Amino acid sequence: MHVFLTGATGFIGSHVARALIARGHHVRCLRRSAAGRPEAEDLGVEWRVGDLTDRASIRRAADGAEVIFHCAADYRLYAPDPVELYRNNVGGTRNVLAVAAELGVQRVVYTSSVGTLAVHGREPANENARATANEVVGDYKRSKLLAEREAERWNARGLPVVVVSPSTPIGECDVKPTPTGRMVVDFLNGRMPAYVDTGLNVVDVHDVAAGHVLAAERGRPGETYILGHVNLTLREILELLAGLTGRPAPRIKLPHWVPLAVAHLERPLARWLRRPPRIPVDAARMSRSFMFFDVGKAVRELGMPQSPPEAAFERAVRWFVDHRYARPAAAR
Repeated sequence: MHVFLTGATGFIGSHVARALIARGHHVRCLRRSAAGRPEAEDLGVEWRVGDLTDRASIRRAADGAEVIFHCAADYRLYAPDPVELYRNNVGGTRNVLAVAAELGVQRVVYTSSVGTLAVHGREPANENARATANEVVGDYKRSKLLAEREAERWNARGLPVVVVSPSTPIGECDVKPTPTGRMVVDFLNGRMPAYVDTGLNVVDVHDVAAGHVLAAERGRPGETYILGHVNLTLREILELLAGLTGRPAPRIKLPHWVPLAVAHLERPLARWLRRPPRIPVDAARMSRSFMFFDVGKAVRELGMPQSPPEAAFERAVRWFVDHRYARPAAAR
């Protein structure tokens, strides 16, 4: 099968590319530069240069595709110009789906985010917990919410779109890294002296990649599937990392107003220095919610695997140490 994939230079997208190659599919991927990153060259895919904001370049790159996976996203919890998030995430999704409709593809799998769902307390939310624009925190989540609505509109027009919403993937090859990967790196480097009372649904990135492929094979157009696994508090995640590395987990629990205050104080300094803040305001606000989810639908309907998260964290730790994000002594 001929597949067109966006986002293959990113964390989830690179693993989706590997999963598709392992199943024998011909995979063509979009990237913005002909040079690319060295770690992306071993994927075994066909590369085409283009940009999500340039519909014509997407059309040229996707020509001949039977299935499209749109994994690319501008994933920043801080952006000096938030308009870029909407241009890339909303406008880019609109362009990819318009091209998919022109080509008459068999299926589109669109990678959304659990950030578009409404959570309340520690009760796990499912795919029916649709949030409004006023309920989501920050421009990144709001842009993903609007992009998801684009997918719904195109599906209503007859384009077979399946939406997948990864929770918090963990594993190797988190190059940037993602905010969760940054948390692991900070722990390894001893930069997490305290924690807040929050929680995440964590999942092996290999399972997320498998969930994408299964969504193309078994998913129902117009449906959304949460690709996740186990709900853990931040304290439990840090204890897990402590067990893997031998480093002590932080014992000090901060009230939520402390990181939020630090984030507000740091924001003007970050703008002046033209660098991302260590604690984005949106990240501090998000930490006040428990991002717990019910993943039963993806397991029942897609057959999504549920691998132990400990193995994913172990691979992440090893990869970050091997690639010098953390000191070799950070993990045993």
